[in-house]
Amino acid sequence: MKIEEIYRRDLNLLVALQVLVEERSVSRAAERLNLSQSAMSRVLGRLRCLLSDPLFTRQGQQLIPTEKALSVNRALDEPIGSLRQLLSPIDFDPTFCDQTFTILTTDYAMQTILPFALPRIYQEAPNVAFEFLPLQDAHLKEQLTYGRADLAISRPIYSIEPLQYETLGRVGVSCLLSKQHPLANKPMCLEDYLNFPHAMIAISDGVKSLIEQALEDKPKRRMILRTYYLEAALAIVDTMPLIITVPADLAYLVSEKHDLIVKPLPFHFTPFDYSMIWHPRCEHSPAQEWLRSIVKEECGKLIANRVVEMGLE
Repeated sequence: MKIEEIYRRDLNLLVALQVLVEERSVSRAAERLNLSQSAMSRVLGRLRCLLSDPLFTRQGQQLIPTEKALSVNRALDEPIGSLRQLLSPIDFDPTFCDQTFTILTTDYAMQTILPFALPRIYQEAPNVAFEFLPLQDAHLKEQLTYGRADLAISRPIYSIEPLQYETLGRVGVSCLLSKQHPLANKPMCLEDYLNFPHAMIAISDGVKSLIEQALEDKPKRRMILRTYYLEAALAIVDTMPLIITVPADLAYLVSEKHDLIVKPLPFHFTPFDYSMIWHPRCEHSPAQEWLRSIVKEECGKLIANRVVEMGLE
């Protein structure tokens, strides 16, 4: 039978058959299904037409199911049981979750935000898996809508309606310099910042635009490298007088590891909001609600602490 033919049948009748087999009584089955006795009798009549069998014979006050009724009833156990499970409210237990989550993110978030949430995530849900993909600002909506990604961590610069989002916290910006840089041992002024060559990682094109807005009446910087991965800029930082502009917390983490110097921006820059973003189809998924709650709690707390530590208030 084709699926469209199944659609044209009243499958509620099969549920009624199971109740009739269990109760062996039209009146008791009617009570369970909140029907009148006459309505339940009509249901039985329709069942007999649907299955081309009398289904029950009467013996005193009790209905005796035919072999066909018993056979159909047994065959219904598994699909109706599956429907019960499907339609029942889900009590989500991360311990048994084995879902693979796909997250769109930047190199910045991958290095400084998400790693601090992963230990707790795997502690609560040891069977989950993650796939991290590069976030494309101009195609964020399409990535979350058609690419089946579950979550993005970013500062969006384009309209994201109808996507949902929640702010994780504020992020500032600093500069990384080699210890061999001419500015390494002296304050960096705005003229210095404008005259030396620059590299910038693609934490978001929105960050680049914020810096350009702050410098809109100033000469353009000499941008010699824009890259998704910070490692590309670090590969040449010791070979030329390069200024690498990155989020402040990333600057402090990287400076210790690569023996670099952190300099503040020599102009006013308002820290920007970093958010997690998701498609409405994920809004009420228990697994994804759980994931978002941990990312919000752990990453939000982390960013808030860094704001205080680095004086970004």
